[in-house]
Amino acid sequence: MKKLKQTLALVALSAGLMAQTNWKVDPSHSKLGFSVVHMMISETEGTFKVYEGTVSSSKETDFTNAAIDFKVDVNSVNTDDEKRDGHLKSADFFDAEKNPKMTFKSTSMKAKGKMIYDLEGDLTIKGVTKKVKLQAIGAPKTVKDPWGNIRYAFKVIGKINRKDFGLTWNAALEAGGVAVSDDVKLNITIELVKS
Repeated sequence: MKKLKQTLALVALSAGLMAQTNWKVDPSHSKLGFSVVHMMISETEGTFKVYEGTVSSSKETDFTNAAIDFKVDVNSVNTDDEKRDGHLKSADFFDAEKNPKMTFKSTSMKAKGKMIYDLEGDLTIKGVTKKVKLQAIGAPKTVKDPWGNIRYAFKVIGKINRKDFGLTWNAALEAGGVAVSDDVKLNITIELVKS
């Protein structure tokens, strides 16, 4: 009887593993965007151009408890200003020479509404790992592209404090305040292709 129970448990586990839907991030149709308040009066936006990611979900359109793994090349930061990008790569901010990768691994993804998820995970920047909470808003359905690939997409939004990750550089303004806000808004679009 004990052996039968063990066999049934293994069959159930195998069925669960086989039921997983695996996805790869399509970087040519995705965007890792961020913005900070500059000089207390405007926003400066930027993106990371080089990254890769995988997602594993239990169903094709249900991402509850999905496993997400993301790696970002810090040297690919782009704010449309070469001098500023160089400063961001320096030890004042990302210290890209010593910490070339930024990573995110999900720890929880719970449905909050129709195609809306509370996403939590471990974000590592500059060698510092912190738990972050984000919101993921899914597309209404999957689509098949002209080449037969199944695609899905998410918009991911949230906010982090850069000082939590050791990105502490700033400059005081003569009239009060600082040059760069501590809060960084994340504005991410992820298009997935079913593996």
